[in-house]
Amino acid sequence: MPRPLRTLAIAALLALSGTAAVVQAKPLRWSSQGDVQSFDPHAYNSALNNQFNAFVYEGLVAYDQAFTIEPALASKWTQVEPTRWRFELRPHVKFHDGTPLTADDVVFSFERALAPSSNFKVLLQGVTGVKKLSPSSVEIQLSAPNPVLLRQITGVRIMSKAWASKHKIEQPQNFAQKEETYAVRNANGTGPFVLKNSQPGIKTELVANPNWWGKLQGNVSQIVYTPIGSDATRLAALLSGELDFVLDPAPQDVPKLRNTPGVKIIEGAEFRTIFLGLDQASEELSSSNIKGRNPFKDLRVRQALYQAIDIETLKRVTMRGLAQPAGSLVAPQADGWTAEGDRRLPFDLARAKALLMDAGYPEGFSVQLDCPNDRYVNDEEICKALTSMWAKLGVQAKLVSQGSSVYFPKLQRKESNLHLLGWGVATFDALYSLQALVHSPVGADGSWNYGRYANPKLDALIDAAKVEGDVAKRRGQLREALKIVQDDVAVIPLHHQVIPWAARSNVQVVHRANNHIDVRWIRID
Repeated sequence: MPRPLRTLAIAALLALSGTAAVVQAKPLRWSSQGDVQSFDPHAYNSALNNQFNAFVYEGLVAYDQAFTIEPALASKWTQVEPTRWRFELRPHVKFHDGTPLTADDVVFSFERALAPSSNFKVLLQGVTGVKKLSPSSVEIQLSAPNPVLLRQITGVRIMSKAWASKHKIEQPQNFAQKEETYAVRNANGTGPFVLKNSQPGIKTELVANPNWWGKLQGNVSQIVYTPIGSDATRLAALLSGELDFVLDPAPQDVPKLRNTPGVKIIEGAEFRTIFLGLDQASEELSSSNIKGRNPFKDLRVRQALYQAIDIETLKRVTMRGLAQPAGSLVAPQADGWTAEGDRRLPFDLARAKALLMDAGYPEGFSVQLDCPNDRYVNDEEICKALTSMWAKLGVQAKLVSQGSSVYFPKLQRKESNLHLLGWGVATFDALYSLQALVHSPVGADGSWNYGRYANPKLDALIDAAKVEGDVAKRRGQLREALKIVQDDVAVIPLHHQVIPWAARSNVQVVHRANNHIDVRWIRID
């Protein structure tokens, strides 16, 4: 290997070994169907993007293997008052360019994450300011108590203020407008890996950071990521040994992989729910043959679309059993979830037709269904199945499937009437989903509410849960809010994802409910 990479690998290996026997450092070669959209840590809040930013950038606090809060760039913290949190920074931490981490960088990063073009404002609800107390300490100030602040700020990553100023990236990339900035393909964090090369659609390479303050428990010295859109090509690359790991094997390939020597399946439930968003704000749907009114404003229409979905067939045929049918906006891992709240309306085509007739659409109507084809497990196939099911109802859904780089900016510009979306509960608390997906779009609230659903009673419950300190009372608020979402069919839930990972048999990896591979714990023998 070239000398700089060899030097980094040796340094990483020495850091790993300690007093134990030396283990050989290894590259991790992996793939999935999607690609990294931006290395700007405050621009685009999507799972795969966040995965790569987590290799490079860090927050004040982090999750351990059990998803409990642990120190990261902050070595300790204190809740001084209900609305004031003080954080002491870890000493001797340096950014990848060698400059030291200071309180100025933390203040700058939080302010940047609150900027208008940031997609991470939902993680900073109630934050009114971040104050530098000393070169190594900061204080987060809130407008009201926030019972889940620590869980939220695991996703707020710290940048170098000097580096951002040097490259004129003081503001986050405007992802919705597909803005190009220096931060999109360049990075300078404090994390365990350094970005070496980012080639969109081709390859992303990172190398171990020899100066990282932490300690890898595995032996990965290099990360080489290759986006491969074809399921068959990803599978062939894994079977041939060109890849060590595939994040998203196609469901139809999983049975074969379970019985293939040299590879293995690691699976578990993700905390992500797949659902349909509907434009409930426009007076007329731009893609529909119905003029002068919007069918989705009528609860009967939303319920008809819901009850025309044969969810068990979708699970068995399209998802090959790798799905948990959902009636709730959030997955079972989230605080606020209940089994009763996750109960679906029954599949009933006759009832769906009656509802549509009552709403004044006896012949149905047409509408465009927007769908990604490289983001969720079998996303395009799910949408194809839905169009077939709705055709029996009389609803002609014109499917338009696109890659993530085109699809998500379109949603952010509010240009879709009907769309497929998936949402993971990064805080393991239902507030995160409620606030982002169904709260009226105001400021940080409703930042992913692309259907612009609005319900004043729901907004009031969500706002109350943001500041309620009594655990039992707050849980009741979350459950009541989820019940409103369910009864009003604010969105149409489909299923909670079950995620199978595929790996070579010599790869030891910890399955994560957030569908992130954490390289701290990966070992390649």
